[in-house]
Amino acid sequence: MTSLPRVTVLAGFSAAATNAVARSLLVTDPTLVLVTHDLTDVRDGVVRRTVRTADEILEQDRTDLVHGCVSCTLREDVLPTLARLSRRRPGGDILLALPPAIEPEAVAAACAISTVDGVRLTDLVSFDSFVTVVEAARFTDDLVSSDDLADRGLHAAGNDERGVADVLTRQVEFADTLVVWSHPDADERDRLTAVLHRLAPWAVQVRVGDTPAVDCYALATRLLRSGRHQPAMPGMLGRAMEGYPIGVHDPAGEHGVNAMLFTSRRPFHPQRLHDALDDLTSEALRGRGQLWIASQPATAIAWESAGGGLLLGNLGHWLAALPRDRWEEASDMRRLAADADWDPYHGDRRTMLSFVGFGLDTDAMTALLSASLLTDAEIAEGAEGWRDLPDPFADFFPLHEAVAPPAR
Repeated sequence: MTSLPRVTVLAGFSAAATNAVARSLLVTDPTLVLVTHDLTDVRDGVVRRTVRTADEILEQDRTDLVHGCVSCTLREDVLPTLARLSRRRPGGDILLALPPAIEPEAVAAACAISTVDGVRLTDLVSFDSFVTVVEAARFTDDLVSSDDLADRGLHAAGNDERGVADVLTRQVEFADTLVVWSHPDADERDRLTAVLHRLAPWAVQVRVGDTPAVDCYALATRLLRSGRHQPAMPGMLGRAMEGYPIGVHDPAGEHGVNAMLFTSRRPFHPQRLHDALDDLTSEALRGRGQLWIASQPATAIAWESAGGGLLLGNLGHWLAALPRDRWEEASDMRRLAADADWDPYHGDRRTMLSFVGFGLDTDAMTALLSASLLTDAEIAEGAEGWRDLPDPFADFFPLHEAVAPPAR
């Protein structure tokens, strides 16, 4: 039986570094094809696709912008392109190099569930690995940047308000392989290695130079046909959203990079948490997890912070707020996590927040978060009293009414 063509996806915030890695891989195999998208004319509503081998251009075409959205356009172009190549070149593998501001998890999610001409894409190609290329010289500056993509002309649509740091960390966190491009000095190299390990401890790190002396064949051995992508495992966003935040509790850290994990079965006071947000987001490079706000007992809330920015999202109902016959609405991982750590009073309601930083003051962060929880006196008022607390987050996370309130 002929194996499916294998797809290696390259992402990275530095187009130059990502393209350099792609070219290095391309020369190692005459059957390997590279798919790229040029966004130079995107402001005119045009995205240009090129498909090539090391020796020749196989396709050069344009596609119109869909709904004014670069991400939508790429997804609608990538899927049929991969399907077409799998049929025309069944013996050749594929490199898909994404533009700088595209998040690989979104592409992976679309590819996992989509069909082309009635055939599932995953029946035509096999996704071998997701590689993120990190340009060492710029990574730390971008990681702490408060710039939005729009500030750099990289936004995917007019309403794209994503931050540079947020996109950068998402690219790293979804990767199964990280390529560190260029040669920083020893201290910076060690710190960069530590940061990347904190953000994506499961990822294999590969360090290469930015000179013509790059050993292309050695690099190909590390990156191609690795089989590192495991479709059954959720991406980093999925892991965080299922209650598995990033990092390991390590206040001391190494090379100036440390991490902390804050957990609590006591809900947050909405106003005090709101008042603490600026301090919490400015101290940490990256934060992820889930939290429980007292005035909204039905809703599991996602936390994502990077570059001083914060995204709070609706994860749906806590299982404890649903009747048993609706628990199937949650994913298997969410149900397993709840079952493993079920509280007799609060069920699966809990806060789990993880933060990574440069010399993060974990004692101060813990004290600030703890001070934002309900006091003993407020706990004694019970769930009915919590609903009347001043809530700056009211109407942010709409849900149907909770079925089962938390126990007093």
